Amino acid sequence: MEAHKIEVTRTAHFYTLGIAGPSTQYCIIACHGYGQLAKNFIRKFDGIAGEDTLVIAPEALSKFYWQGFSGDPVASWMTREHRLDEILDYCRYLSQLYLEYKKILPENVKIILFGFSQGCATQMRWVFQDQPTFDTLVLWAGMMPDDLDYLANVHLWMNRDVHFIYGTQDEFITPERMDHYQTFFQNNQIPVVQRRFTGTHTVDRATLAEWFAEYKKR
Repeated sequence: MEAHKIEVTRTAHFYTLGIAGPSTQYCIIACHGYGQLAKNFIRKFDGIAGEDTLVIAPEALSKFYWQGFSGDPVASWMTREHRLDEILDYCRYLSQLYLEYKKILPENVKIILFGFSQGCATQMRWVFQDQPTFDTLVLWAGMMPDDLDYLANVHLWMNRDVHFIYGTQDEFITPERMDHYQTFFQNNQIPVVQRRFTGTHTVDRATLAEWFAEYKKR
């Protein structure tokens, strides 16, 4: 057996809330987690989108049925099968989407990269691969990949905010994993503002609205 590959054109789907225009002050690019769809995920942001805030939710390129053949269709950013190709594909996709909107947004718009769960690693790999300009990174119930060289790329964090937000009952963030996260941030010299809320593995609307209200006051 001999393995081969070719590059093909894909049709990607994304959803928006809010206004893209001269009055846009904040643009949030929100990447969903494993086993989600962007059209459902973006609803978490309906309380903060508006005339001054645009939310863009790209949907991952890989689809599957959540429960065999009878469950709802959902999406995943990547798996370990041909992972480097999948990473390159979604980085190209995110960059193309990013550049399309940068053309129509004000030069001083604040760009917030938001990742939930698997979407956190997606955002980080995109940042390392294509280095898009952004102001703030939000890691919600997810983490940065361990296999990237953060110390050699400290310029990616200069004058940028990094926030880590998670629920106190998140079944994926155990005390042992939290210890690992704290050590990871310290060893890689990544200044992180942490925030907790009472809840599970989800984007809590009230916490998101509270965080964003504080963010806009700075």
